[in-house]
Amino acid sequence: MLKLSEKETKLTTDMTAHDGRENYDLESTVQELSLYDFQVDALAPGIVISQLFETNRLLPGVILSENGEFGGMISRRRFLEYISRPFGRELFLRRSIKSMYRFAQTEVLVVSKDTLIVDAARMSLERSPELLYEPIVVKISSEIYRLADIHHLLVAQSHIHQLATKLIRQQTQSHLIQTEKLASLGQMVAGVAHEIRNPVGCILGNTEFVSNYYRDIIKILSAYEAEKSENSSTIEEVKSSIDWDFLQEDLPEVIQGIKVSAERLNHLVSSLRNFSHMDETKPQEADIHECINGTLLILKSRLKQVGVEVIKNYGEIPPVCCYSGQLSQVFMNLLGNAIDALEEIPAVENHASTICITTEVRPKEHIAIRIADNGAGIPPEAQAKIFDNFFTTKPVGKGTGMGLAISYQIITEKHQGQLKFHSTRGIGTEFEILLPVGTNSL
Repeated sequence: MLKLSEKETKLTTDMTAHDGRENYDLESTVQELSLYDFQVDALAPGIVISQLFETNRLLPGVILSENGEFGGMISRRRFLEYISRPFGRELFLRRSIKSMYRFAQTEVLVVSKDTLIVDAARMSLERSPELLYEPIVVKISSEIYRLADIHHLLVAQSHIHQLATKLIRQQTQSHLIQTEKLASLGQMVAGVAHEIRNPVGCILGNTEFVSNYYRDIIKILSAYEAEKSENSSTIEEVKSSIDWDFLQEDLPEVIQGIKVSAERLNHLVSSLRNFSHMDETKPQEADIHECINGTLLILKSRLKQVGVEVIKNYGEIPPVCCYSGQLSQVFMNLLGNAIDALEEIPAVENHASTICITTEVRPKEHIAIRIADNGAGIPPEAQAKIFDNFFTTKPVGKGTGMGLAISYQIITEKHQGQLKFHSTRGIGTEFEILLPVGTNSL
């Protein structure tokens, strides 16, 4: 039996025993795995590997080095397969390991140390069936390589999968609780809006009567003055004390101001009621412009606070059969995101923050609604994920990561439409909603 030289037996181990209690997270990389550092010179005889595998029963393979550089990898399974063949021991144990490696011509999967464990597991499982259980090589640096056992890799991937499932379950539960709160809030808003609408209607109706009564009183007072030949000093004193001329000019304006404010309040209440109609069971025809205007009215204070100018390019569009409350939620999400994007832009001279809303009829019986802002735009690396559940680029506590995901679901699933976007850094973002005009299949 061949003896191993001191050089051939110079092996190091970089193993961490976790005993199945790994603290992995969603961003864990392969360098956090239990990695093997068993390296053998490619020119050494095959018996070197044979003795290594005999003394290290869990060793999945060895890394070959040639002139101090990475020369490949031979797995335990592949090595035992070749020496088990007829005359395999005679052919490979006394010859250089390099000759077996060339004969085997095994494809080696090499990943960098920063590769996510979930990505490494996916790449490993995507290999051909005969390579499925081959260990993978982890490149630590240009000169340092380690081995990762597939069993360790898949166990780690399983831990991460369990963690992801737990997090999703927790987030889903939180979202359900939030949805329940919003549903309760919607019902409360609808009830409050209904209660407010009655006195507002009373004020609106009575302002007309007050205005008519005022005109009638002025007529009769004018008639009295015309009939009276001499002016009474008492009456003149009263007129002077109440500033009669100013009263005649100002009172109609006061009445008109009450009427305008009541009408605005009535519109706001109507918008809140429409927005709270999230439990609609059947689609109904709705005016898209009214839905948008109602949402803008609710967001009026935010628009004013940020200093956003809203430009409306409304086209001639027909009523749409839809769930108006759900569409209002989509408009609220898109406009709210646009305001957030504009709010993050530092004050720059001659830069006017704008949101442009365009509606038009498209060929093939579709209505297009475009909402564009001139904010900073969405980062390219985030654009592929913005419709994903729980994905957000906003700070913690400001965004839930559900607004665009829910909007996408409402448009595509509930209305058989499309929700698309285009964003350029430094220029802005435009979302486009396409809704079929004849949505009879909803």
